[in-house]
Amino acid sequence: MIVKRKNRVNPNTTETLIGKGTLVDGKLVSEASLRIEGKFVGDIVCDGDVTIGENSSVHSNIQARNVINAGTVHGSIVTREMLRITATGKVFGSIQVQTLHILEGGIFHGTSKMEEQTKEKNAAIEIAKPLDKKRDTAKVEKLASGN
Repeated sequence: MIVKRKNRVNPNTTETLIGKGTLVDGKLVSEASLRIEGKFVGDIVCDGDVTIGENSSVHSNIQARNVINAGTVHGSIVTREMLRITATGKVFGSIQVQTLHILEGGIFHGTSKMEEQTKEKNAAIEIAKPLDKKRDTAKVEKLASGN
């Protein structure tokens, strides 16, 4: 049972640390950011950011604003904003993110789904494509006129 608090915790603060040598098995729900340096098994729902340390092992379905992974994650990751896989990070599973950063040496093995871009961004991308057909020219003119 989740109890809603009247005074929300700032999601930009890290209130919870799962330290090295600690194993947590269960579901974790947090309004603030979370850092994992040990092992975690179970679901994570976080309003803030989830940071997974270099020697961490996580078998989890994670929902968060951002996930920064320097350890190993087995499971799905859904972010409202960004997933960053560092040079030591490994993700095995599905991801659904708005922005994905994989640093050299990082590993991602699974399926990905990127969120749709706004109409304005799509229009700019279409205008930037090379024109190779008459219909493309008409489409660009229509986009440029705002109709």
